[in-house]
Amino acid sequence: MFVDKVKIFVRSGKGGDGHVSFRREKYVPNGGPDGGDGGRGGHIIFEVDPGLNTLMKFRHQRHYKAKDGEEGGKKRCHGKDAEDLVIKVPQGTVIREAESGRVIADLHATGQREIIFRGGRGGRGNQHFATATRQAPRYAEKGTPAKEYWITLELKMIADVGLVGYPNVGKSTLLSMVSNAQPKIANYHFTTLAPNLGVVTNQYGKQFVMADIPGLIEGAAEGVGLGHDFLRHVERTKVLLHVVDAAGTEGRDPVEDIYTIQREINLYNENILKDKPQIIAANKIDVGGHEENLERLKAEFEPQGIKVIPISAAANDNLQELLKDVAELLATAPEQNIIFEPEFEEISQMPDGPFTVKEIFEGYFTVEGTAIERMLGYTAMDTEQGFAFFQKYLREKGIIQALEDAGISEGDTVNIYDLEFDYYK
Repeated sequence: MFVDKVKIFVRSGKGGDGHVSFRREKYVPNGGPDGGDGGRGGHIIFEVDPGLNTLMKFRHQRHYKAKDGEEGGKKRCHGKDAEDLVIKVPQGTVIREAESGRVIADLHATGQREIIFRGGRGGRGNQHFATATRQAPRYAEKGTPAKEYWITLELKMIADVGLVGYPNVGKSTLLSMVSNAQPKIANYHFTTLAPNLGVVTNQYGKQFVMADIPGLIEGAAEGVGLGHDFLRHVERTKVLLHVVDAAGTEGRDPVEDIYTIQREINLYNENILKDKPQIIAANKIDVGGHEENLERLKAEFEPQGIKVIPISAAANDNLQELLKDVAELLATAPEQNIIFEPEFEEISQMPDGPFTVKEIFEGYFTVEGTAIERMLGYTAMDTEQGFAFFQKYLREKGIIQALEDAGISEGDTVNIYDLEFDYYK
């Protein structure tokens, strides 16, 4: 079964907590702090597997959770980092955050490997908090929390040539005649409910991958029928091969059919057809009454630079001529496929919730709270933009004011889980 869209739950690993302990040896009765750091939580990693061509396995397993980092130990022992969770997907998989629909990653390249959600950082043990005036700190950091999201995986077929056309115009028959694919063929609408791929070799030895994209209907861009599921696969192809019924066996106008499909593709994504070469296969010339439609097709589209090739897929008539022209188009087609740029920001709004401010010892303040922990875990603190965003959060949520009410002075230290900074107005 071909599955090209699924929704799954992923969770990265929590960072291990730092440890509080003190060196205790027979001749060292007052040893210093030796609590170790916690280990890093496991990352969620997606990797392209060339052996996969469907998202079927995600129908059976919907939840994926990386392991948490190990807590720190005595004698400065560092907790073990958790193993990363590697999830393998087919080439062409686009990962989106389910609620917003924003792109997290586009796994379009062979062997591509992306860290989608990072595991939490391990908390520091109390060995890091000793100073000349504070030699026995009884405080250690907690590990950064895990990140968890519902995400959608969308498979967009990567093929050189995409066959597009109304249902029952002969696309599956054409693919079966020119490639190694064996699609199911029958004489009724929506025979093909999933894309079929085939490797085509023309008489000159040129090879390319052809995809039979299921039949489109008017209104597909608005989701009519299975429209969005079909249109998704058009984006990746380098050349579009329109297949039309030149004989008009079902009473449709082949010229209008092509304009309708072009219109639906533009409504779905206006950039698809801008630089993508197109060619028309006028099928069913073995059936009488095709001559007038064939001339109309040539008169309408060849002045636009879209060549019309008469064929009969069922009778294997003129198929090599079609493949020769397709190979020539591929040779001049843009090399790059459409790639979806990441647009997902892990914090779309500032989380809210209670917090506590404590002065652990003189000049050292801690801030804790579920919302703050979540905010810190999801914000890229190693970037100027991320840190500025976090500072804005501290001000707007009243945390800075609470620190000042607790008696903080300039130069004092503020610790918020794994973030530590000096306070200055």
